Amino acid sequence: MRAPFRVIVITGASSGLGAALALLYAGPGVAMGLIGRDPERLAASAAACRTAGAMVESALIDVADGSMLAAWLSDFDDTYPVELLIANAGTSAGPDPDTPGEPLAITERQLSTNLLGAVHTIAPLVPRLCARRRGRIVAVASVAAFRGLPYSPGYCASKAGLRAYAEALRPQLMSYGVGVTVVCPGFFSSPMTDRWEGSRPFLVSTERAARRIKRGIDRGARRIHFPWPLVLATRIADLAPAAISDAILRRMHFHIRSP
Repeated sequence: MRAPFRVIVITGASSGLGAALALLYAGPGVAMGLIGRDPERLAASAAACRTAGAMVESALIDVADGSMLAAWLSDFDDTYPVELLIANAGTSAGPDPDTPGEPLAITERQLSTNLLGAVHTIAPLVPRLCARRRGRIVAVASVAAFRGLPYSPGYCASKAGLRAYAEALRPQLMSYGVGVTVVCPGFFSSPMTDRWEGSRPFLVSTERAARRIKRGIDRGARRIHFPWPLVLATRIADLAPAAISDAILRRMHFHIRSP
């Protein structure tokens, strides 16, 4: 069966969801640009995709470095016109549960990676995709984008911003033949989830999450949100009167260890 996309770029491809999606899409006739920050993990991800038959170019780039990322993306797209762009790179952290607020440096890092990093990934290729009048952009946000949660203000803000950014792009890019998919997953096993100390309802494996996301991308879904009980709970918390949702959320206790 012919791959649905022949040229794919994935950020955060060193491990976790990015590496799992890369391996699912890898195959003969597929050119891949894999971007990550961990040299050993990125090399392993690239090697696995090559073994599956894909042609792979990898780059050690922090997506917060917009100029470096834009230069690499432009060079890659000159040789391999991108058809699928997955802005997946992300990080999470949070304050100590007994500390009010969140240290500025922690918030800034999450905004730089999760929100600005995704914008740095998407913006340089939008004119090129629109000029070719084909392709799909995927923004990996989170269920946390639907309602701010205690002990993770920076993470929630960054994912909510990314969700809004991608949702805003979609109506405009549709007229150019470019699709936009917004992914808001719940808990799945990954190095980032391993740093979460607290309840992780409806946890699934990375591979299962990746397969579900890939199915949605391949059929052109505009939104991929799961699991539905957690999605529904966060949406209700956002729609409910603040006094009620705040009282419920105050009972949540978790901590995200810094990487």
